[in-house]
Amino acid sequence: MAKFNVVREIKELKNQLSYSKRFGFFFGAGTSCALGVPNIATLTTKVENALGEAENKQFVAIKKDLSTTPPKKDINIEDILNQVRQIRSITGESKDKSYLGITGEAATVLDNSICKKIYSIIDEYESEADLANTKKFLAWLNMQNKDFTKELFTTNYDLIIEKSLEQIRVPYFDGFVGSYEPFFWQESIEKFVDKSDLTQNWLRLWKIHGSLNWFWKESENSEAHSIVRGSKISKIENITNELVIYPSKEKYDSSKKQPFVAYFDRLKSTLLNGELLFIFTGYSFSDQHINEIIFNSLRQNTRLCVVVFFFNDQEITDLYKESSSYLNLTAFGPTKAIINGALGDWEYNEEDIQRHESSSLYWDTVKRELKLGDFNQLSNFLITNSGRKENIEVIANGH
Repeated sequence: MAKFNVVREIKELKNQLSYSKRFGFFFGAGTSCALGVPNIATLTTKVENALGEAENKQFVAIKKDLSTTPPKKDINIEDILNQVRQIRSITGESKDKSYLGITGEAATVLDNSICKKIYSIIDEYESEADLANTKKFLAWLNMQNKDFTKELFTTNYDLIIEKSLEQIRVPYFDGFVGSYEPFFWQESIEKFVDKSDLTQNWLRLWKIHGSLNWFWKESENSEAHSIVRGSKISKIENITNELVIYPSKEKYDSSKKQPFVAYFDRLKSTLLNGELLFIFTGYSFSDQHINEIIFNSLRQNTRLCVVVFFFNDQEITDLYKESSSYLNLTAFGPTKAIINGALGDWEYNEEDIQRHESSSLYWDTVKRELKLGDFNQLSNFLITNSGRKENIEVIANGH
């Protein structure tokens, strides 16, 4: 296996960060986990335990049924939600038709209950999360090249990014317009703005798996649904509209005017639009729909540079099986990396550190591991190397 000099590669990364004109970021679940929000496995268990007896029985039945279907994998809450929605679809939400003994009517109730439990669980952890590093990261990102729009995509449902942006007074846009019940306006994200547009410097936030403050709202004049964005909710139990969490397969196909398809189109357009440094953190590459867009873009846009930070080495090994042909993808793990299409181990030599330098921001000398797979460590690395750390901390602290 190849050996990569970690000091040299980090210097190269610093150069990329210094000279890149356009930035894009993709936040996976790991960024929220770093702040104490439950990961998908923990969330699945907590939801299962929080449901009432009848709904818990249905939940377990669906999970058991999915576990017997290839490919073999750990079934999570998103798999279960998708299956619940499949049942709603094939039964027409009828009380007279069923699958696994679950009627369409019961599946509709179960879907709503699961989403509300997700909301309650995440909201509890989110309210206790320390947002300091998220605010610093976003302040750093906002300081980057003002001539280009910064794009931030995320699969996370929580409102950590929104809270952090608003606390540090950084303007952002997520495709919703209005004030009473903001509605999604597809046309607003289909094209890129230029310097003459006041909103060019606004950070773009695209939540491609939904959000804890999005709701399906039935039209008064038809059976159609639209998505509206709500404000702070005091009691989720009293909300009658369904939460929009995790788009099931049907919504990819049928809701052409809803955010999900538009956001995926935006991701594709961003990755194909010329020179770009696009960084993934907290994302495990487990969503094939997203992966397909990434790999297609890597093939088509030779000016695209993708950098991935992983929390564990198994994710590096798994990605290598699919990505070895893409020389414009670099992945950093604790002890392994993918560089120029090769998989290798990190090699650290203290002699490579110059007198005025330090590796403590990125390298754990005790564990002999790269630390940047942890979002908190990555955030600290970015702001410290920006040369604007004091200014960023002033902004993050609200002074």
